[in-house]
Amino acid sequence: MTTVNPLLPRRPLGLTGLRVTPIAIGTSALGGMARTYGYDVAEEDAVATIEAALTSPVNFIDTANEYGSGASEERIGKALARSPATDGVVLASKADPLPGGPFDASRVLESFAESTARLGVERVKLFYLHDPDRYDFADIAAPNGALSGMERLRAEGLVDSIGVAGGDVDEMQSYVDTGAFDVVLNHNRYTLLDRSAEPLIRHAADAGMAFVNAAPYGSGILAGSSERQPRYRYRPAGDEVVATTERLRNLCRRFDTDLAAVALQFSTRDPRIASTVVGVSRPGRIRQLIANATIPIPEEVWSELDDLTTELGILH
Repeated sequence: MTTVNPLLPRRPLGLTGLRVTPIAIGTSALGGMARTYGYDVAEEDAVATIEAALTSPVNFIDTANEYGSGASEERIGKALARSPATDGVVLASKADPLPGGPFDASRVLESFAESTARLGVERVKLFYLHDPDRYDFADIAAPNGALSGMERLRAEGLVDSIGVAGGDVDEMQSYVDTGAFDVVLNHNRYTLLDRSAEPLIRHAADAGMAFVNAAPYGSGILAGSSERQPRYRYRPAGDEVVATTERLRNLCRRFDTDLAAVALQFSTRDPRIASTVVGVSRPGRIRQLIANATIPIPEEVWSELDDLTTELGILH
């Protein structure tokens, strides 16, 4: 059962009626996706991490059908089965196609059935259409396309709310325009290194949709040390990104502030962002994440950060 931390007040998730903490636990790495992240996570460590999350102040957990070919959901399901009470937890998963297969209404329903079986639940509070930019928008929005499957799940009461999750900003704006979704999740496009999701955030707000920001660390570089090979957007970071990150880190050092905390709070302090999804890989990361979300940061940091990012040309 999640505890309540006054430093992590729960926020409305748009018009869904759900209230979530400003940070959410991302679980893709917990599926053992070594090719994506450069490291593996053993099942016992993944289950222990979710158990730690379930007893923490964080009440929002994010997963997907395809994470680790279902391993992420299976491991979450084992942790849920061991937990005495999970009523306050907002569990979100995502519909995915089979590799190389169609993404139509039938597949959405199959994906939902697979996910709920692995998680050991009958329904979820939030269910996303995952990375639909892999397919033509016209096909997804066709009468028997994936979108119709999502709407059917909501109409039948199997999910409380539906969302769309992806990285392509322009494509996500097209899905906002359908008026069908309650939540939009975008990853790696609203960080200290990239503000390209700014129009999407405004667009979602104008449409009355909740916006969830994922990967505020750019998949790693803004959280880790510059001494080892950093990763950016799930690939080795280029020289320009590494150099920019080092300038950001030096700014933080002058104020005795950690870059990871600034990178996270850059997202969580934005009132337009309902929650920020951060991947974790072991139990201790939960405490570290909460600390980064709640540690005071001098106002001077934000002022100088604006100046630096303007200089670097990464405001838009």
